[in-house]
Amino acid sequence: MTLAASYGPKVLDHYLHPRHVGSFDATNPQVGTGLVGSPALGQVLKLQIHLQNQQIDAACFKVFGCGAAIAVGSLATEWLSGCNLDQALAFQSQDFVQALELPPEKLHCALLGQDAIAAAVADYRSKHS
Repeated sequence: MTLAASYGPKVLDHYLHPRHVGSFDATNPQVGTGLVGSPALGQVLKLQIHLQNQQIDAACFKVFGCGAAIAVGSLATEWLSGCNLDQALAFQSQDFVQALELPPEKLHCALLGQDAIAAAVADYRSKHS
C-alpha cells in the first residue's frame, strides 16, 4: 500500500508540506513546551508555543512518527496561532480526526496533538504561576 493510498489529501498536504517545523528555546519564559508520546511505541510529538500579550503568536513542532502524527503536529501549529491559552485547550482529539479525516486506527495521533497542546499550556503556566 502506498502512502497516498493510506492517507487522505489533508494528511498528505501536511505530511508533504509540514508547517512550522522547528523549536524554540525551552528556557524562554514566553515559551511553553509539550513533549508527549513514547519512543518505544514509535510516536513522539514535541509542540511548543510562544506567547506575546497573552496570545500565542507562534507555534512549532517536531515529531517522530507516522504521516498522520506529522500532519497533526503541523495542523496544531496552524490552529494555535492567535489563540489564548483557554482557546488552545479547547482543541480536542476529535477536532484533529475530523479536520484531517483520520481513520480510527490513527486516533492515537490525534490524541498526541491534544496531549501536546495541554502539556505546552501547562508548561507555560508553570513558568508564570
